[in-house]
Parts: sequence; structure tokens; C-alpha cells
Amino acid sequence: MSWKILKDETVFEHAPFLRIRKEQVEVRPGQIIDDFYKIDLRPFALIIPFLENGKVLVIRQYKHGPGAEMLGFPAGYVDPGEPADLTATRELMEETGLQTGQLIPMGAYVDNGNQTGSTGHYFAATGCRRVADPAPGDLEDFAYEEMTPAEINVAMKAGQFSVIHHVAAWGLWGLYRP
Repeated sequence: MSWKILKDETVFEHAPFLRIRKEQVEVRPGQIIDDFYKIDLRPFALIIPFLENGKVLVIRQYKHGPGAEMLGFPAGYVDPGEPADLTATRELMEETGLQTGQLIPMGAYVDNGNQTGSTGHYFAATGCRRVADPAPGDLEDFAYEEMTPAEINVAMKAGQFSVIHHVAAWGLWGLYRP
């Protein structure tokens, strides 16, 4: 049974990055929660780039959320009206200078089952090759590493991938790889 939203009020917004809403919801007949908060963050696309040599290009960079340098895959916000697959290929080009061979969609998932958070659109790309210099933007300092799948597994177990979206993407790849 779906909850019934009786009232939805924005209590804070910093568009387009963040919106906090307070809902009044009826969870079952006669049971009402007056202050159920939801957080809306921008959707993103994340892509695992497999190079023509079979290795994966991984980015090492500082992420302010965990407050640490970490490993991850190219990712970025989905622009309003932009299909997520175009975001993935755009971000791959901007952050790495790579062009995809075959793009493999691995689904879209909400990262917080109750408060929403953001929706991640996950992709893998095989046969990637460099066609341009990376242009990640002025706030991002990247170092690039080519890793085998086995090396990625070891790095994940060691906690070097500290953002769950990147770990989830690698797990999804286990379900979708040809």
C-alpha cells in the first residue's frame, strides 16, 4: 500500500542542487505522520570505462563528502532534460577524453529508500579509447590509473572506493557483463 501525501512543503531549496521537503503523510488509514522529511538531490550518471586493452580507467581524486582521496569512476550530474545515457558519455569525454565503444545500461536506482536522496543512472562502456584530452573542470583534480578487474576488487576490499555509488556500479557490472 502506498502512503498518501496530504501536504508537501519545501522548507529549504538551493536550486538546482538541493531541496528539502516536509510532507504530511498518511501511512495507513488514521495513522498520520506530520513531519516526514525528504531530500531531493540532482540525479547523476556514472560510467565504468573498459579500455580496449581490457583494463578499466579509474580516477583518483579528493571527494569532500568522505573528506578523503578516493578511487572512482567518471560521473556527473544529469542536466535538466538530458537523457542519462548522454550524460554518461558526456561526462566520460569531459573527465577522461574517452569515447565509448558499446554503452551498457545497468539501471537507475534511488540511494535512500525513505528520504529519496538522488537517483543514480549506472552504465558500463566497453571498447573505450582516448580521442581528446580530459577537461574535467576547475574544481576537479584527477589522477588516472588503469586497473584490471582483479585490482579493482582488491582496492574496493581495502576501502579505496569510499563512495557507495562506485561500489554499487561495480557490483552491478557483475550482473550485466556479457
